[in-house]
Amino acid sequence: MNDRISAIKNDVQDRNSQAWNKLCDYIDRIALEGGEEFAPLEELGPELFSQIYTLPETISKLKKVKKVRLYGSSLKRIPPEIGEMEAMEYFDPYTSYNLFWFPYEITNCKNLKSSRVSTSGLYGNFKNRKGFPDLADNPVRYSGNTIKCSVCGKEMAYHQTNQLWISLWVGSDVMPLLVNLCSRDCEGKLPQPAEDYVEYAHKGGIALKQPLDEWERFEQEMLAEEEGENTAAEPEKGNKPVEQEMFEKEMDYDDGKTTGGGVENRPAVYKRLQYLKVIKKIWER
Repeated sequence: MNDRISAIKNDVQDRNSQAWNKLCDYIDRIALEGGEEFAPLEELGPELFSQIYTLPETISKLKKVKKVRLYGSSLKRIPPEIGEMEAMEYFDPYTSYNLFWFPYEITNCKNLKSSRVSTSGLYGNFKNRKGFPDLADNPVRYSGNTIKCSVCGKEMAYHQTNQLWISLWVGSDVMPLLVNLCSRDCEGKLPQPAEDYVEYAHKGGIALKQPLDEWERFEQEMLAEEEGENTAAEPEKGNKPVEQEMFEKEMDYDDGKTTGGGVENRPAVYKRLQYLKVIKKIWER
């Protein structure tokens, strides 16, 4: 698992900037005209769009928008009001590398069937199990002094909400979602998380145990395969093959130390794992 957990930042947007005002005007115009596509990069241009770190709550007025194009954005969050974009069918924040999570309310977009998300950066993703921030110590705050329950819609003060993370299928991807809850009853109405993710809604934090990531599973499978081969080749007398003895002797091998004659003398599976670790480090950069 990736143990590096970055803190969640609140008040991320300058709401008096030219970029923000132009984006708000753009949303008002699409809502008035009944437009079916929301593509702020095309409207604002790269320079202004790079100054947008969240979307205005007024996206709730975009009732007829079917396609949301946020490719290459600098977004750090999306407000819960996206759940009111009832016609949305396609959601594309691809290469928005600062967007690690989404509001639970996006599950209210029942027509959303297709998405394109840079999943390797998402909290809890199977590729690297990026850690979830601890909501007990680092709660999320949207604009305004109140928040609505993500399940029943009840309005409440921030000190009344119970915030949790949950990983669910949304469109074409499993997304980490932030839930604001007003009660235990609403918590009990949450759906079952996606398979191969944390099996319950949770607060996050470094102590959270997640399933193995993609590389850890692969390493485990390779070790199991090697053990199976050695077991099949074991003599009837019970004597272990030399290669198996070497493998067991060096299971405690530390990457920076040599305890038994160098990597070149280790079992083939062990050497392959060391090479894969190097590839993994390059891949994560």
